[in-house]
Amino acid sequence: MINRLLIANRGEIVARIIRTCKKLGVYTVAVYSEADKHAPYLEQADDAVLIGPANPMQSYLNIEALIQAAQRTEADAVHPGYGFLSERGAFAEAAEQAGLIWVGPSAKVLKAISSKCYCRHLADGIQVPVIPGTLDPVSDSQTVAAYGRDQGWPIFLKLDKGGGGKGIEIVNNESEAEEVLQRASRIGQMAFGSADCYIEQVVGHPRHIEVQFLADKHGNCVCLGERECSVQRRHQKIIEEAPSVVVTDEDRKRLFDRARSIVLKIGYEGAGTIENLRSADGNYYFMEINARLQVEHPVTEYLSGVDIVKWQLLIASGEEINFSQTDVKMNGHAIEARVYAEDPETFMPSPGTITSLRLPETDSQLRIDHALKENGSVPPFYDPLLAKVIAWGSERVEASNRLIEALADFQIEGIKTTIPLNLAILKRPEYLAGNIDTGFIDNILRNKY
Repeated sequence: MINRLLIANRGEIVARIIRTCKKLGVYTVAVYSEADKHAPYLEQADDAVLIGPANPMQSYLNIEALIQAAQRTEADAVHPGYGFLSERGAFAEAAEQAGLIWVGPSAKVLKAISSKCYCRHLADGIQVPVIPGTLDPVSDSQTVAAYGRDQGWPIFLKLDKGGGGKGIEIVNNESEAEEVLQRASRIGQMAFGSADCYIEQVVGHPRHIEVQFLADKHGNCVCLGERECSVQRRHQKIIEEAPSVVVTDEDRKRLFDRARSIVLKIGYEGAGTIENLRSADGNYYFMEINARLQVEHPVTEYLSGVDIVKWQLLIASGEEINFSQTDVKMNGHAIEARVYAEDPETFMPSPGTITSLRLPETDSQLRIDHALKENGSVPPFYDPLLAKVIAWGSERVEASNRLIEALADFQIEGIKTTIPLNLAILKRPEYLAGNIDTGFIDNILRNKY
């Protein structure tokens, strides 16, 4: 079993991982930049190491500094959290070469599935439907134009190595093909080191449905349920729930079977997510693999009763999953609202100092994952996610009402947050009826809530 774990991340996910480590008796090492030197989770960790200045390139994205921190503190394992270097094969490889246990899929797997085209080829090869488009990167704007003329406009150009909602561009007509391809390629080269783009057809009124799984080193793969993540802005999720109101038992079995076939084909080990799009006519298409702990994992933990972080650590330690697919039961309904330090109308970041803070009271049916404190700083250098509020209910309406009540009690002053938008979404008749798709927030904003 892992004895001493370095958590190569910041914010609420560090506090979340520490919580499970304490239950397992695992010694924790947190890292921090100059901007995060007063973060509350540093006191929760058993040890904390300064890794560099505020600039993430010199701290949280600095592989050498992170490996050195692990070695200095005699850590025997690294948990990458989410974001930053969590899906970077080079970081996993550096950890493995330093003799550290990497909590996640191997460097070899990470490098392979960092290519969306590789994943599309793999899924297509085992008869898992993918979103219609090209399986390989497009070479020039003429290819893009020809595809649009043949299949119809608009189409999406997506980065082969993209992620986090970055590098998704829409091409509305032939005259835009060259400009959009150049822009997407430029973003890809700068952000991900690859200019390769591929084409996806636009799926009308899609819903984002993902499957959470665990896979061990012994050939076992268990799916813990699906999550509905259709409420997004700028291709980034803001409200997630489980189960999805549109996924039937037959759909669920099919999605689980597809997920297991993909996971076992690539030799994946650890926790991960298979992301799918559901079209308005009820067809499901494979989109991509998220090779890390998801921000929204708590909704699945509520329903399944499985501590996903615990199983990440156990699997990385070589343990075998000790339950089967038939043991997984979905209990009730859970909804998560992400609270961002952003203007709720423009989504512009709102860094600053939290001058006043009041958190809702938590219990067995309400969970808040955060790293906040009064007079604490919200630095401008990182992702603006502040907290996640997760509510459980025996039915969807109960979970929704509990979440609305909690968000109304969540008071933060000194910075702007997306709480007003969260509340507006949860109170909309369309949301309450489950009539949502990935364009839902855009419709709300057009109507000014």
